[in-house]
Amino acid sequence: MPSHTRGLAQRGVYILPSLFTTMGLFAGFYALIGAIQGRFELAGWAIMIAAVFDMLDGRVARLLQAETAFGAEYDSLCDMLSFGLAPAVLIYLWALVNLPQQLHKLAWLAAFALAACAALRLARFNVFIGKQDKRYFQGLPTPASALLIATAVLFHEASQLEPVPWLWFAASLALAGLMVSNVRFISGKQIDLKQRQSAGIIVIMIATIALVMLDPYRVPFIVILAYCLHGPMLSLWQQRRRSKYRLARRKAAARRKQNAEKQGH
Repeated sequence: MPSHTRGLAQRGVYILPSLFTTMGLFAGFYALIGAIQGRFELAGWAIMIAAVFDMLDGRVARLLQAETAFGAEYDSLCDMLSFGLAPAVLIYLWALVNLPQQLHKLAWLAAFALAACAALRLARFNVFIGKQDKRYFQGLPTPASALLIATAVLFHEASQLEPVPWLWFAASLALAGLMVSNVRFISGKQIDLKQRQSAGIIVIMIATIALVMLDPYRVPFIVILAYCLHGPMLSLWQQRRRSKYRLARRKAAARRKQNAEKQGH
């Protein structure tokens, strides 16, 4: 292959992941426009499409061995729009704006908290990239927070329900807090589908995809809600386990001390 042709091919390899990132950015921008126009269902679907492209750009970069510092920074900037600003504006115009007029400042402050904490979460991720346990995310990932809002809109549309402003005010603050917390969420990056023990995971994935296809308006919300809740539940379980371990150690130490005192007498 001529050197100039090889150079073009190499540049194409590095450009391809950025094209996926740009398509995700377009979907996020489209979601923002849809939310402003009051087309909330369309905005929800656009955020979901942005999440798909966000998943693909990283996979493509790793597959082609085309991961670069530029790509990581560009991805974070695009994620800020798609999973920070777009869902914040969507939940504000869809639910929070219906808070009592005298509490209107609380509405946009809750939406701002989502956007600000998404920015902090993305910045922290970039700083600690490659330094954390790959099995877990530290704090709720911004796509998960955005997807909960997007799928909630679709769930309400399909069920013909009106959003409860106070419920989503509390949910906004909870999501914002989880993004900047130290609560651990399973990342799934350690799963190797080529291994035999992954057969159960494959079955679960196929079953989930089948359920989503049967009811794409309700099942995604249930799945994302379960993911957002599993982090705090996992942390509580681990904290309880550590407390039991420390208590058992103290009891064992006390028994050893008592035995030593008896032997001394």
